Amino acid sequence: MDAKKKKVRVAMRRNMSKPPRGNDITRQYAEDAAETEDATSGERVRAKGDLSRHRTITIDADTEAGMPGASASECLPGRVFKVHGLYSYIELGDGRTFRCTVRRLLKSLMTDERSIVTTGDNVWVRPGDETTRTTGADGVSIPEGVIEKIESRHGVLTRASRRREHVLVANVDQLAIVVSLVEPDLKPHLIDRYIAAAEKGQLKPILCLNKIDKADPVELQPMVGAYSQLGIPTILTSAKTGMGIPRLIGLLRNRATVFSGQSGVGKSSLLNAIEPGLALRVKAVSEVNHKGKHTTTTAELIRLETGGWVVDTPGVRQLQLWDVKKEEIEGFFREFRPYVRGCRFPDCTHTHEVECAVKAAVRKQFISERRYLSYLGMYHGNDE
Repeated sequence: MDAKKKKVRVAMRRNMSKPPRGNDITRQYAEDAAETEDATSGERVRAKGDLSRHRTITIDADTEAGMPGASASECLPGRVFKVHGLYSYIELGDGRTFRCTVRRLLKSLMTDERSIVTTGDNVWVRPGDETTRTTGADGVSIPEGVIEKIESRHGVLTRASRRREHVLVANVDQLAIVVSLVEPDLKPHLIDRYIAAAEKGQLKPILCLNKIDKADPVELQPMVGAYSQLGIPTILTSAKTGMGIPRLIGLLRNRATVFSGQSGVGKSSLLNAIEPGLALRVKAVSEVNHKGKHTTTTAELIRLETGGWVVDTPGVRQLQLWDVKKEEIEGFFREFRPYVRGCRFPDCTHTHEVECAVKAAVRKQFISERRYLSYLGMYHGNDE
């Protein structure tokens, strides 16, 4: 084998993890036990469970060491600002844009992710020659290339989607949780799930209670106060009247922020109010079911003139946390932390145990009962 090549064991992809199964030999010979002695003993013994869910591939030694698959001189660093279908659009440091595919080796290493590349990724690109160009939607010729390496991520927003990990965006600083007060109706438990997702992805959460022009601000003060006490900036906003927009602009300045929430809550409308030149597409909420329509179809990284970056993401119906153990969930609720040590049992789940300090704090109203119900929903795996 070439000295620069190396064999490594990697986990199989989900759709490749179940080995093909031949005829049921056991059942076949159970029908006639007398023939069992004559059975051929050459059956292959296969490991069971997760131990068998790996395969061997050959990679370049440079790749394992963290170097791009191609030589370093051939590759250029850039950042993914949009993923559309099989292509990723990369902006280099000098402002040039490339439409890129992903090196096949990277796809082979992919296990649980729905897509190996996501918006916000820092990547290394090997440009194609001058003949490898395509024409964009605006009629401008775009050079093509290949993504050779994806840098490690920080600040990610992720969720579970069809038993696989769906990374919505990577390498951002904060998450703007946009919820509408009406049309669609407010879902407090969805807010708590987003806050948990932000804690898991090491993002700073910001809560935007949008469409305040259609609601009574006085009735929302208890909710605003509850989240503000947790250290989460909570803003009453309206793209129509401009309420809360100046404060929101201040929180976005010189930071990378992802806007996320249900369809129809007004994410794109808020961004248009922050910077009218963006001219993002918006749609009215359905008059039939009062739910939003999917207007934004891809997550796109956008530079703001006021400083910083924003990512407008497609709306989600529900948010299910990815790869979270039940024992981890209490750590996503900041208000639980002072009371956890007071529980009688060190492995207390705060669900049914006696002498639980967290449940006692809920009874004394030191912890919001609604937030505690959100914890129970996540602990028991309820989507709502």
